[in-house]
Amino acid sequence: IYDPNLKPIDFKSLNEVKNSQNHTINHFYEKLLKLKDLMNTNTAKEIAQKRHKFMEDFLNEFYSEWNFNEQY
Repeated sequence: IYDPNLKPIDFKSLNEVKNSQNHTINHFYEKLLKLKDLMNTNTAKEIAQKRHKFMEDFLNEFYSEWNFNEQY
């Protein structure tokens, strides 16, 4: 799910995605957190903003727990 040594990649093609060594947390940065800026309707923008905030909160909690675990 996470390797702090693997940084997010700005993929140029689907083949790059398929052939990369990656993890789930990077997917948030490579795609999911970019989606809110691609919405067209007001309703979609509102929903996307809420989901974006949820993902940011999840990542903050994840890193908090990850860093806690690294201390022990």
